[in-house]
Parts: sequence; C-alpha cells; structure tokens
Amino acid sequence: MDRTSNMLSSIKNAAMAGRDFIEIRHSKECESIAKVLEEKGYLEGVKSFKQENGGGKMLHAGLIKEEGIAKLSQVKIISKPGRRIYKKFGELRPVLQGLGVMVISTSRGIMSGQEARKKKLGGEVICEVY
Repeated sequence: MDRTSNMLSSIKNAAMAGRDFIEIRHSKECESIAKVLEEKGYLEGVKSFKQENGGGKMLHAGLIKEEGIAKLSQVKIISKPGRRIYKKFGELRPVLQGLGVMVISTSRGIMSGQEARKKKLGGEVICEVY
C-alpha cells in the first residue's frame, strides 16, 4: 500500500472524526509532507518517535482546530502509484484561489506549490489540501 496516500487518508479521517492528533508509521516522505502542512497551518507539533515496545518509528501530528472544527477539511490525492502527475512551474496554480495548499515533490525536496513557483521548480504533484 502507498504510505503517502495512507497518511493523507488517515489525516483526513482523523479531522472528520474530530481527533486532536494522529500517529502513523514513519517515512521520510511522510514526514516531509507533514512538515509542509505544519508550515501552512494545517498540522502542529509534527514529531517522530520510536515505540516503547520495540516497534518501528512513528510520526505524531496534531490537528489544528478553529472553533472546534479541524482546519483541514479536504485532501485530494493527485499522484498515485499507477499514475504519476508532473507539472512545470508555469502550470502550478493556486488551490481554491490561495485558500488551499498544493504539495509538490521537486528535485530540491518536498515543498508547497507556492514555494515551488517562487523557486521556478516543477515536479510531481502529490496532493492538494484545503
């Protein structure tokens, strides 16, 4: 199963269920995506930790709420293992007229679509969050 899609679906489900935080399996890509979402104000306190019982490494992320409702309401997964979507920097457009964020995997790491446009970088579009 695709860890990135699993993480994004888990975050969306936790937000819909009214959870305060989520813990998922750690990977460098998932941690980078969570850091971008933290910078954009959808998650807080993104940390990786090792389980006490000798299990693998986990990722802890808190969901930011506004008036008791999670700020993150929708996650649209763009690239999937069977179909990768790539865009040039000129093709990157704001999500919901700037209210959302696009997460892009570039040659210089994972970053938001806005940051990629500023640096004139294209890459694989991972998801859109709003």
